[in-house]
Amino acid sequence: MRQPTGSAYFMDDTHEPRSSHTLAVLVDNEPGVLARVIGLFSGRGYNIDSLTVSEVSHEGHLSRITVVTTGPDDVVDQIKTQLDRLVPVHKVLDLTQTGRALERELMLIKVRGKGEARVEALNLADAFRARVIDATTESFVFEITGKPDKLDQFIVLMTPLGLVEVARTGVAAIARGPEGIG
Repeated sequence: MRQPTGSAYFMDDTHEPRSSHTLAVLVDNEPGVLARVIGLFSGRGYNIDSLTVSEVSHEGHLSRITVVTTGPDDVVDQIKTQLDRLVPVHKVLDLTQTGRALERELMLIKVRGKGEARVEALNLADAFRARVIDATTESFVFEITGKPDKLDQFIVLMTPLGLVEVARTGVAAIARGPEGIG
């Protein structure tokens, strides 16, 4: 099968070292800003692993965009530089480079099962500190919060027990200590 041309998803693998970066971007809360910010990633052919956006100052009309992406450090540095140049962007912080960031994600996960599988799902949920937020005689919906890799592990364990559906919020991250993005 011939691979499409012009798509970054089919570019030759350059074997450059790739690392995950969590970027916090403080922007004006106005229409079109998110599209401009995200366009810098797609324009370079890099996927966004996680994206969360929320207003953080109603009075200041400011929103915070948290983006997790994976790529070569030099390309991520270019993206950060170009983000800094956008007019609606007030500040860009690479939380990965600070080495002191806290990351959490919320996930809702539906598992169908009866008998032993049902009991095992409840035991695993307890071990992962997941809460049952809905239950029927044939299924559960669990709510779990934690680091993304913890949520990934929970999904892997629930899959053979009857995983039906997963909904994730994306990463929310903040640097430790008294400093802030704005």
